[in-house]
Amino acid sequence: MKRKRILAALAAAAILGTSGCGIPQKDTSEYKITIVTDTGGVNDQAFNQLAWEGLQEFAQEKEAVASYIESKQASDYVTNLDRATDGFNDLVWGTGFAMADSMATIAKMNPDISFALIDNVVPGELFNVTSVVFRAEEPSFIVGYIAGRTTQTNKVGYVGAVKTDTSNQFEYGYSAGVAWAAKELGKEIEISVQMTESYADAAKAKAVANKMYSSGCDVIFHAAGGAGYGVIEAAKEWDKFVIGVDKDQSYLAPDNVLTSALKKVNVAIGMVCQMHMDGEEIGGKTISCGLSEDCVGIPLENPNLDPAVYEDAMKVMEQVKNGEIIPPKTPEQYEEFLGGL
Repeated sequence: MKRKRILAALAAAAILGTSGCGIPQKDTSEYKITIVTDTGGVNDQAFNQLAWEGLQEFAQEKEAVASYIESKQASDYVTNLDRATDGFNDLVWGTGFAMADSMATIAKMNPDISFALIDNVVPGELFNVTSVVFRAEEPSFIVGYIAGRTTQTNKVGYVGAVKTDTSNQFEYGYSAGVAWAAKELGKEIEISVQMTESYADAAKAKAVANKMYSSGCDVIFHAAGGAGYGVIEAAKEWDKFVIGVDKDQSYLAPDNVLTSALKKVNVAIGMVCQMHMDGEEIGGKTISCGLSEDCVGIPLENPNLDPAVYEDAMKVMEQVKNGEIIPPKTPEQYEEFLGGL
């Protein structure tokens, strides 16, 4: 294994007293962290950008050294994670559910390095890997409720990227929130759902959104990563509402972003980095982040949102937070949820 060979070489150099021979040596006074992005890159206006911002915030506060490696395609994951092990990093992060198997492969090859994956569980419960997941169904339920309370056409939409367990949290949490609002209002609200099959194809996402808006939807929630920018562009052109994801995306369309389902990746990244730096035994564990941990929610400022709807949404959020409402995250849970309304 490459990492072990390097460490063995360092040990041999120390025994022989051959200092200054050009072998890289880790500066133990520095805490080094790096992140390997998925195909969205660090400027995706969403998940990866938040992760990188969180890493930078932590590094600045703790005087650590942060870096990133961008993946252009899924086949880069193993290569880039392997590259990250060459940097003598204390902690190597990966972003996104799709990197789980790749991280498991590299983590097994480098048992002396700590890894963490945000947004999925790495298989095998490896002792040197921490998995960080979000209860994304919680903020999705809140924005679904807001969409249901806001729609004038009684038609709303959801645009996702790839169908996964993680995307199900967004889709079914949102749909359940819409249903909760519909029951409260005593009416039926139609929900259109479509996937783009890409986290980067903004043109396809825009085409999907255009079709939804043209069919009568007046609010669309997107959870499609960088591709979601196309949904926001469509909302601007149709002068309809869009709900952002991961971060407050109102700056992308100040007149059209109704609210955003926040997945505070930056908060979770900083929290886990601190735990690792403090020497907590977090390897082999899965850390769940939701409303109770202040790792999800909606923005404090929502200028396009009716204040009365916002106040009611906050009441619903408190019900979710204290367990009175449990948003679904699977098709089966969604059907059960609807049956209980």
